[in-house]
Amino acid sequence: MDPRQWLDDYESRLADLKQKSDELQENLAAANGTATSPDGAVTITVGPGGGLLNLELGHRACDLGPARLTALIMTTARDAQKAASAKVVEAFAPMGDGSEAMQVVLDSMARDEEPEVVDDFDPEPEPEPQRAPVRPQPVAPPRPPAARPVQRADEDDDDNQPW
Repeated sequence: MDPRQWLDDYESRLADLKQKSDELQENLAAANGTATSPDGAVTITVGPGGGLLNLELGHRACDLGPARLTALIMTTARDAQKAASAKVVEAFAPMGDGSEAMQVVLDSMARDEEPEVVDDFDPEPEPEPQRAPVRPQPVAPPRPPAARPVQRADEDDDDNQPW
């Protein structure tokens, strides 16, 4: 192969890799995933790594109660993470499906294993427990200090106790 042709080919491959690298950086920066719950009470946006970027609670979220709202947030967050993961895989597509870079990305993606969510939603909320009023306890007046017995100075005692 002609050295000039080899150098031109090499520079062409470098330019192609630079272009793919720039596109990859842009696509990864934009690989956020957003999901909204079916009832519209929760909307979550996560970044390419799955980190929370935004959480929006709609007016209906307050009516759900803590257990139901928590479950809805977790489910919606998983959906947003799946959307972000799909965009990350899509961003790496120009590198090639069988490439080592693509395999690293696929290995780092969260698995589709979803924990079983138990829906403990009770349409009739339980009333807050009532606390019995606390009655003040009578306070006894402070006792005066006990008087100390006065010791007499006996000469006999001094002889028996040298200190």
